[in-house]
Amino acid sequence: MYAVCGCLGDARKVFDESCALDSVSWNSMLAGYVSADNVDEAKWLYERMPERNVIASNSMIVLLGRSGHLEEAAKVFDEMPERDLVSWSALVSCYEQNERYDEALRKFKEMVVDGVLVDEVVLITVLSACTHLVVAMTGQLIHALAIKAGIELYINLQNALIHMYSICGELVAAEKLFSSGCTLDLISWNSMISGYLRCGEVEKARSLFDSMPQRDTVSWSVLISGYAQRDRFADALALFQDMQLEGIQPDETVLVSVISACTHLSALDQGAWIHAYIRKKQMKVNVILGTTLIDMYMKFGSVPNAMEVFRAMEEKGVSTWNALILGLAMNGFVKESLATFSEMKECNIVPNEITFLAVLGACRHMGLVEEGRRHFDAMSRKHGIEPTIKHYGCMVDLLGRAGKLTEAEELIANMPVPPDVSTWGALLGACKKHGDNVMGERVGRKLVDLQPEHDGFHVLLSNIYASKGSWDNVHEIRGMMRQHGVIKTPGCSMIEVKGTIHEFLAGDKTHPQSEDIEKMLDDMAKKLKMEGYAPDTREVLLDIDEEDKETTLFRHSEKIAIAFGLLTIDAPTPIRIMKNLRICNDCHMAAKLISRAYDREIVVRDRHRFHHFKQGSCSCLDYW
Repeated sequence: MYAVCGCLGDARKVFDESCALDSVSWNSMLAGYVSADNVDEAKWLYERMPERNVIASNSMIVLLGRSGHLEEAAKVFDEMPERDLVSWSALVSCYEQNERYDEALRKFKEMVVDGVLVDEVVLITVLSACTHLVVAMTGQLIHALAIKAGIELYINLQNALIHMYSICGELVAAEKLFSSGCTLDLISWNSMISGYLRCGEVEKARSLFDSMPQRDTVSWSVLISGYAQRDRFADALALFQDMQLEGIQPDETVLVSVISACTHLSALDQGAWIHAYIRKKQMKVNVILGTTLIDMYMKFGSVPNAMEVFRAMEEKGVSTWNALILGLAMNGFVKESLATFSEMKECNIVPNEITFLAVLGACRHMGLVEEGRRHFDAMSRKHGIEPTIKHYGCMVDLLGRAGKLTEAEELIANMPVPPDVSTWGALLGACKKHGDNVMGERVGRKLVDLQPEHDGFHVLLSNIYASKGSWDNVHEIRGMMRQHGVIKTPGCSMIEVKGTIHEFLAGDKTHPQSEDIEKMLDDMAKKLKMEGYAPDTREVLLDIDEEDKETTLFRHSEKIAIAFGLLTIDAPTPIRIMKNLRICNDCHMAAKLISRAYDREIVVRDRHRFHHFKQGSCSCLDYW
């Protein structure tokens, strides 16, 4: 009684004071320690038992396996004079719980060969191992054993089989089990929906979800997460809104998926609403949820909100620190980013590969060549982390941006791993930036040969030729693009106004408020001229006259989005714009002057980093 009620001290006192102890006394005391996960006391008691029966040994196997002491659990099993089904099941479960799936299957095979009859519990355990190893053929053999034992209709076993077949991509088998199931429960439905999503059958998953007789939080979570993983972020948000209307409280998994969707859709207002919802419901912000919130705010340029989330988190993982270091660097707070890295090490958080990618990224955003070299060297020397191709790519980009083109090319030549197209691409971008057309042409030709379907490399090489006035070469590159079916990705800028995302392409006149936008663009042009703005027509590398080039420049997508923001977003709320490509020199200069002329803060997130424009200056200090 004392042991079952968790009063182990009182149970032990009665046990120690008893004049006569039988096997029930010993097993009861041992069961108490096993329930409390008290390994040391359980081992002490087990070793002193006058007679170790099967029940006691099985309890010890369960406890030792649950505590990660696999070798000791196997030793107890091997020393048992006789074993029953529970003994074998306990050991198989030990291996499965500790993610040693191959050994779980091997031990199960020994069990079957030994003639031990199987039951539902052990089959569910080995099916879990099959699922993790994605071995459908072994799972089919387990299914056959269940049929032979006459237990294949047990609902928990059917659910395990549906899940196994779904994960292994055997949808026909999973559907057959699901359709023939007489007593399906919520787990059956959720497993089938999850299987459809894993295999890319999103519409089938949604159809099954809509036909469910009842749903739980897991049902909603599975589909919302599936939408997010398949880049159907608008559908994820719409389903989350339906979930709210149904009065279902989301769990952390749902919220992580929805916040991720908000980030991809540039929907800051909705993301901030979800954060407010978390605070209102006083939900615990764990490492994954907190890190996702930090990542979202950083990707919207809302650094204070990200810092607030970070400081409020009770538990922080290495991923949390990484998100903060990278986010600060992307937003131009390089000094703070590197200081956070130092603080991370002071808190005894061990940095990983991603940490150093963030740190090297911070250095390249401000051209801190020497500091970047120091951190790159410390990776292997101090932390035992061998640089990957991505780390080398960061260093090439850092050196290239700083104008050290020869050193960057030498680093590529001496890399212990073959350079990828991203690394060569970083060098090509640096050649364009610093006007080294000779190296740029050589690197560009190499990249076009390596990846003929990549539009960016063709465009960069074409721009290098155009800057030299080599129009024949420009036409050659464009001919190659047509030959390979390469289409230049159009510049697209997105802005959120009152919860609605508006997208603009270069020269866009399809928006319902296009007339008002055109008037604002004209007003912007007048004010920019008063600020001393002169269009940088080098950005329009076409063989057309200067006047046409100026007109083309002033219809870039980010300028249109800024005009729309000035029309629809009241001060002092910042105008936040997300662009799919890098911002050009002309738009960067124009945004600085617009921020001063209209006394507005403008935040532009381009393909590589954030630009916070305020009173005529940018957070990047023009180093980008």
